[in-house]
Amino acid sequence: MLDLLTSGPSVVFAPKMFILIIFAVFLGTLFGALPGVSATMAVTLGIPFTYKMDAVSAIAFLVAIYCASITGGGMTAILFKIPGVPSSAPTTYDGYPMAQRGEAGKALGVQLIASAIGGMFAAVCMLIFSPQLTQAALSFGPSELFAISFMGLSILTSLEEGNVCRTIISGLLGLLLACIGLDPLLGVPRLTFGTRFLTSGIEMIPVMIGFFAVTEVLKQTNKPSKLKAVTGKDGKADMSAKMPTLKEMWSLKGVIARCSILGTVIGILPGAGATIASFLCYSEEQKISKHPEKFGTGCLEGIAAPESGNNAATGGSMVPLLSLGIPGGNAAAIMMSALVLKGVTMGPLLLVNQPQFLSATFASMFVSNIVMVFAAMIIARIFVQVLKIPYSILGPTIIMMATIGAYSTKNTAVDVILMAISGLIGFVFSTCKFNSSAMILGLVLGVICESNLRRAYTIVAGDTLMEATINILTRPVTGIIILICILVLLSPVYKPLLKKHNKEAAAK
Repeated sequence: MLDLLTSGPSVVFAPKMFILIIFAVFLGTLFGALPGVSATMAVTLGIPFTYKMDAVSAIAFLVAIYCASITGGGMTAILFKIPGVPSSAPTTYDGYPMAQRGEAGKALGVQLIASAIGGMFAAVCMLIFSPQLTQAALSFGPSELFAISFMGLSILTSLEEGNVCRTIISGLLGLLLACIGLDPLLGVPRLTFGTRFLTSGIEMIPVMIGFFAVTEVLKQTNKPSKLKAVTGKDGKADMSAKMPTLKEMWSLKGVIARCSILGTVIGILPGAGATIASFLCYSEEQKISKHPEKFGTGCLEGIAAPESGNNAATGGSMVPLLSLGIPGGNAAAIMMSALVLKGVTMGPLLLVNQPQFLSATFASMFVSNIVMVFAAMIIARIFVQVLKIPYSILGPTIIMMATIGAYSTKNTAVDVILMAISGLIGFVFSTCKFNSSAMILGLVLGVICESNLRRAYTIVAGDTLMEATINILTRPVTGIIILICILVLLSPVYKPLLKKHNKEAAAK
């Protein structure tokens, strides 16, 4: 263990490498803040810088970009309601309302600190528990992964408690959109209407940009009196990226601790990743909060939960990669391909023969999350000044950024058209009081839920559908999680009854 603690820092704190880590953090933060540039794309864009590095330095560099890009995505989510990366979508729910109130600085401060703590916690867990956590993750089959994904969908009933019916309909529409494209198991096209552009399915990033960014611009331009700069409480455009007070951060300690643990666990599961971790952390905190009605109106807990969770998932996703050679997500798969090009043989023997890979990854993640706070503060001060621009100028600029982001996903005009259509549909959704966030949630988790559920039915023994279903639900982990999901889904039914019963009991 002592060798692990010393070999990694010796690599990271070498003068040349430390400068590269700082460069990687700035690069990742900028990539993450740009709409349409996912964490996977950020890591891919960073690979050319590693061509002349040795393998250990290369993974340290790429990990720094990966961690910083996840954090950078939350900045534009707060300031412009544009998730820089998909895992930043829940951050828009409370971050953007705070920015509209003139509290962008406080929101950014909470986001940065929660991200750093979540990332550092995951790095420590990765170093200490890597082999054990990997074995636990391998025990999760398709049925368990489906149950975890379904838990994310179960928050539909609590996203907007006063409008449950429309929220569920929105989520179901998202699940329907997730079915467009090639069948995940059979490979046959479905719901493509004979066009090849839909064969690869509905691309998530253009849809998210449309539903969040374009819809918000349309909503603002529909209210001419609001086409001015965002101002602070005193009416002045005082939007400095100030940090939250110690008292405010101390009040979030439980939220950050719980979401860091949950995010690390979700990140370890192959295929789950930061997006599921972010949505799950937000929903779980909303459920256990004493004031769930504050979520979505601009509360600090709604920012700390998804940001600590998605950054913790970055460390978790590296656990199966380093221990077994199984990438925990798309970004980890890109890192794996970069290491393979350098002649590194991934697998269980990697940490036995070359433990410096684990140590360098830990050191890079730990240092990157600290450097990231200062780097993001510098970048945030520049981004925050943009909010001083009148919305009549800022709105078209956001549309331009959104168009570039959508186009850069695949370099096709189809994604730009998809973004525009999504923006118009999102505006109609908002006007008709449907829930855009629920539809995005259904789209994000739909493919994961379907593919894992069908794999579970393919693997499990059973002569009939009922028998196979019973065999799946009797798996201990799956059964417990599904039971929790059912209780959460039915909460709008039994919560009012419990409140009524408690009032009657109190009256007696």
